[in-house]
Amino acid sequence: MLKYVVLAQFTDQGIRAIKNSPQRAAQVAEMAKGFGCEMKEIYWTLGEYDIVTVIDAADEQGFTAFGLALGSAGNVRTQTMRAFTKDEIGSIIGRLP
Repeated sequence: MLKYVVLAQFTDQGIRAIKNSPQRAAQVAEMAKGFGCEMKEIYWTLGEYDIVTVIDAADEQGFTAFGLALGSAGNVRTQTMRAFTKDEIGSIIGRLP
């Protein structure tokens, strides 16, 4: 499984409907499954980003399609970071000359 950290900021539409945010998160988690993804964790945060999620994905194409579907709903803008476990990064670093 591929792991991603997604940082999200509410759009004007998203903040106007803030009271529905927990329910929308549950809907997004369910939607993710349809793309071969699983929302492992979600946090509402203070500061530059409003939400931080950790997503596992079966493949990059499924995760990308999920991200596009999420963005097209219009409630959040996202920034995505691919995350690596200690073993994964060890293998990557092991390939260095």
